[in-house]
Amino acid sequence: MQKVAADVGYSESVFAAPVGEAWRVRYFAPEVEVDFCGHATIALGAALARHRGPGLFTLDINRARITVEGRLSETDWGASFQSPPTRSGPVAPAVLEEALDLFGLSPADLDPRISPAVAHGGGDHLVLALKNRETLRAMRYDFKKGQALAEREGYITFNLVYAETSQLFHARNPFPLGGVYEDPATGAAAAALAGYLRDLGWPHGGAITIRQGEDMGVPSRIVAEITSERGASIRVSGSARTIREAQELGPEE
Repeated sequence: MQKVAADVGYSESVFAAPVGEAWRVRYFAPEVEVDFCGHATIALGAALARHRGPGLFTLDINRARITVEGRLSETDWGASFQSPPTRSGPVAPAVLEEALDLFGLSPADLDPRISPAVAHGGGDHLVLALKNRETLRAMRYDFKKGQALAEREGYITFNLVYAETSQLFHARNPFPLGGVYEDPATGAAAAALAGYLRDLGWPHGGAITIRQGEDMGVPSRIVAEITSERGASIRVSGSARTIREAQELGPEE
């Protein structure tokens, strides 16, 4: 599976096999296996809906049992998954300083309403909320340094976000741990961010929309539904299309 993922070269490849009434699922980036990948889960749910019919599927991932609901109609093809439980915590000052230096940021670039944090939704993601959209658009980093920091701290992605409104976020997700400069869509990071916003008491109104991939020419849109129960699962939804369809449409469509 690792070799296939490396040969394919996408940010993650998902492998699934039926086991009883559930599916055993594993996720591989080009360089590592990860315990959970949200956008690959949406893709899997959509594929199962196409081949098995729309419905709810139970998935046994490395460290949890989750569900994904695949949908297929004349107007919509996609899926919604329930994430593993969420949690969040502060970032050690020395690690935060290193992360800011990695992205060429200063504390003045950060949104004071959303403090830097390590957010978990099936894996740890370092959340850095920025004060303006242009800073996010200009994101650059040294890949090898980012990979070393992610490996040492166990960060699946660095989740750089900008809150346009309380319910609309723009995100960029570097994924050097997996050998990928940037993810165009990251459902696991979306779940982790949503759980962290709930912990903060953010006025999310029950759901947030995350726009990602726009700055790399591969736009995506993810919706994360948030209940009031602290630590509870997050429902993350997205639509799907085949790679061929994406190539034919182009990034602007």
